[in-house]
Amino acid sequence: MIKDIYISFMADRLQIKDWQVENCVSLFEEGATIPFISRYRKERTGGLDDVSVAEVRHWNDVFAEMDKRKATILDTIQQAGALTPELRSAVENCVDARELEDLYLPYKPKRRTRATVAKEAGLEPLADKMYSVAVGDPYAEARKFLNDKVANVEDALAGARDIIAERLSETASVRETLRQIFRTRRVVSKASKKAAGAEAQKYKMYFEYSCPLDRIAPHNLLGLLRAEAEGFVSVKIDADAEKCGKKIYYDFCQERRYPSAALAEQIHMAFDDAFKRLLEPSISNEVLKEAKERADIESVRIFGDNLRQLLLAPPVGQKKVMAIDPGFRTGCKVVCLDGQGNLLHNEAIFPHPPVSEKVKAIQSVSSMVQKYGVEVIAIGNGTASRETEEFIKRVPLPSGVRVFTVSEDGASIYSASEVAREEFPDYDVTVRGAVSIGRRLMDPLAELVKIDPKSLGVGQYQHDVDQSLLREKLDNTVESCVNSVGVNLNTASSYLLSYVSGIGPALADNIVEYRSEHGAYTSRRELLKVKRLGEKAFEQCAGFLRIQGGSDPLDNSAVHPEAYHIVDRMAADLGVSAKELVGNAELCSRIVPENYVGGDFGLPTINDIIAELRKPGRDPRESAQEFEFAHDIHVIEDLHEGMELPGIVTNITAFGAFIDIGIKQNGLIHVSQMGVKGLADPSRVLKLHQHVKVAVLSVDLDRARISLRLVK
Repeated sequence: MIKDIYISFMADRLQIKDWQVENCVSLFEEGATIPFISRYRKERTGGLDDVSVAEVRHWNDVFAEMDKRKATILDTIQQAGALTPELRSAVENCVDARELEDLYLPYKPKRRTRATVAKEAGLEPLADKMYSVAVGDPYAEARKFLNDKVANVEDALAGARDIIAERLSETASVRETLRQIFRTRRVVSKASKKAAGAEAQKYKMYFEYSCPLDRIAPHNLLGLLRAEAEGFVSVKIDADAEKCGKKIYYDFCQERRYPSAALAEQIHMAFDDAFKRLLEPSISNEVLKEAKERADIESVRIFGDNLRQLLLAPPVGQKKVMAIDPGFRTGCKVVCLDGQGNLLHNEAIFPHPPVSEKVKAIQSVSSMVQKYGVEVIAIGNGTASRETEEFIKRVPLPSGVRVFTVSEDGASIYSASEVAREEFPDYDVTVRGAVSIGRRLMDPLAELVKIDPKSLGVGQYQHDVDQSLLREKLDNTVESCVNSVGVNLNTASSYLLSYVSGIGPALADNIVEYRSEHGAYTSRRELLKVKRLGEKAFEQCAGFLRIQGGSDPLDNSAVHPEAYHIVDRMAADLGVSAKELVGNAELCSRIVPENYVGGDFGLPTINDIIAELRKPGRDPRESAQEFEFAHDIHVIEDLHEGMELPGIVTNITAFGAFIDIGIKQNGLIHVSQMGVKGLADPSRVLKLHQHVKVAVLSVDLDRARISLRLVK
């Protein structure tokens, strides 16, 4: 059972009610998934969306690990004989990991330190007397502690100061005071000797950099820390040692009346040593780590938003596709796919130099278009993309054949993956890559889930952020996208099925295996015949799976089987069959939602059912639109200031958006050039793969950088 302190923390952080958190956690304990809870258990969570539900799960996992850590800490302190009721209460009621470690620090087993050496020499009583102002003349008192390990008074006082310094550095209130100071200081960097090399020039802005830590942009902090990790700069927090020392002394010693200047001097020396040797490096690392954690969260959020937009990009649907992976020397690899994405044919054409077999290539393309009934053509956006697009436009294509440029990001990763080898064991990577380009035009979601999201080119410093946090966010995003769209049970790959609520890789393989042995599913209930797929898994997955042309029209909707009886009641009350009700907006408008509220089915769920009955199985994604780059722009040298161009948004970051304008280099629209004063979040204005018009602000040929302004 989750502790009340954790529930209150989550409720406060997410700005929701305690009961919403508690019910959400209970559903997790019952085996429910994020998509299932947010879609089918709105009454129990007060309508929390999938993002909020995912946050609850994240913190529930965090606190589960924290409880394990608390148990270890309490056991260690207990064995040391130092566990008091007050300390136990403080540990058990802690919700902050940093605060928990502060409480543990004085009792934490540590390596041999200067303080432990001093304690072994019998100097702890001297340190106690000095720190508690129970001694007038520290020199006279120190003489009482000379022994075979302590040769003279100075050594005795130095050892006592070491003990005081370590004790001070382990005091939670002291550490928190310094954290508050450090958080407001500047983070500064200086170039190292290694920065003289050409490879360091991309970090040039960080060679002499300074910014208040609480104001530094996440991408700048991550860039700064990457530059440090690669050895091009040194980074530190510019803390004022004298100010910090005085602050500590004022807060913790101002009320003490020292009987002698000598004792005050010894305490001051211990405080200075504690700050410079123990506290400054420790607190500096902690505060930088805090700042990086915030930067990680923001970068992961941006990556998740971009990934969602990429996965939910408009599909062309089940069309017969010709996909082309462009190339110069090695030619263009061409594949033809049927409406289900099956490979029908592949060959290479050579319309570009150095071979330049344009006539033969035109004849080949024309023949393939006619033979395989091609409806759309997908051209990868890599090397030779623009040239291939122009070549295709010279081919006499049948009326209605549309041409699209498709992102190749991750296609090479997929083509060499185990998934691709399983799908196409008899074909090389070039064929697999072209197939991936064609399939991602047909259904981006179904194809892109096969590729590690970090390879899709939509992140920001994705290799520098917390990898477990990134993986959690990306997995949640993919799962959310797959379940929001729904999955065709009779055509989906096992890889796509594995992201459906409650299924996972093993059950996905079993579902496909059953389909291969018994033919297409005709009913959702048939899933219960699949090996190891029980009632709980069925409950979690059924509403997200679609069966087109099955025995029950509701099986092709987002209405969960647990609610079919409600639809039957609605239909009976209207004097029609359920089959007649599904998809009939006029009949649905006559349903009175309140008449069907009862038991576990509240008004939110009833309204969802009625909305789904109006348009069952509706794909929430828009339709794919064709796009053309400027015909007279092919290389960066063709650009000049002031010209306006069409472009496609390829990536969105915290500082702006990158735009493909049809040449090798993408341009950047800085957030300040998006036409919204004070804009802090570019994603409020632009979306991934959005078609835009931009104006060229500047062109830096030496660094191959293009600055743009958003026109519309």
